[in-house]
Amino acid sequence: MKVNIYVDGFNLYYGAVKGTPYRWLDIGEMCRLLLPHDQILQIKYFTAKVNPRPTDPDQRSRQETFLRALATIPNLSIIYGFFLTHEIMLPLAPPGQGYVRVIKTEEKGSDVNIATHLLMDAFDDAYE
Repeated sequence: MKVNIYVDGFNLYYGAVKGTPYRWLDIGEMCRLLLPHDQILQIKYFTAKVNPRPTDPDQRSRQETFLRALATIPNLSIIYGFFLTHEIMLPLAPPGQGYVRVIKTEEKGSDVNIATHLLMDAFDDAYE
């Protein structure tokens, strides 16, 4: 079967990598191992470039190193969303102790990009 793979990079990182000693993943090889009888036409990796926090100024360079490694996989393309940062008020714990202003960062665009690529590829018969 001819297949395309759509990877939510943000969820992959926070669901399987963060907090572990593992930092490198050959997504192409992982897909081949998971789908040994299928022809993988495209792997689309959806992410957004991080905005480094003052407590972790090397965050962007580590991500860029990983993205350069991903770019060496022949049938993999990287599709970018973006991060939106804004201030919000959140309650302190325990409840009833007041509120504090915090900086909230959210990834935007990746979910829409995944859905759009999935639908456009289906429309173009880009996979079975």
